[in-house]
Amino acid sequence: MRPLPRRDRMAGPIPALLASVLLAGCGAGVPVAPVAQGDLRGELMRVAPQGPEGACWARDIIPAVIETVTDQVMVAPAAPGPDGQPRPATFESVTQQQIVQDRAEVWFRSPCPAEMTVALVASLQRALKARGLYALPVTGVLDAATRDAIRRFQEPRGLDSDQLSLAAARELGLVATGLDQL
Repeated sequence: MRPLPRRDRMAGPIPALLASVLLAGCGAGVPVAPVAQGDLRGELMRVAPQGPEGACWARDIIPAVIETVTDQVMVAPAAPGPDGQPRPATFESVTQQQIVQDRAEVWFRSPCPAEMTVALVASLQRALKARGLYALPVTGVLDAATRDAIRRFQEPRGLDSDQLSLAAARELGLVATGLDQL
């Protein structure tokens, strides 16, 4: 009878998986792609909202989506030439555009201007920095780089806007969530 091969303690799929997970954390400074958690599309309204009292709303424009399609259309089929040699078919490109999605105005809840303090914007920048979306120093100023990071956070969640939505602020842990909203 042949003896079974000896297995080392660190062999097998689980230790290999553990080692790969531990080594994955060694890449300092590598931005991590955000995981789309909350779907913000449910927060969007197509008409100007009426309330609730004290709520703040932001308005944004979703641009039209235009699709350009180029087809090759046969102008003349293949045919024998005057010398008996085959003449290839001739084609021309025809390009057409069509609107896939109309331009739309959307409304969504947002933090009120009085809440957008230097401290809140600094916390927003830190939260976006932790997700690899904001690379500049934390200043507390709602500048173009911060707005770009907001857009990159919200876009995979269904809101392509550089204005911070209340739902995104809650997901980032910047605004308290009431017990009725859990």
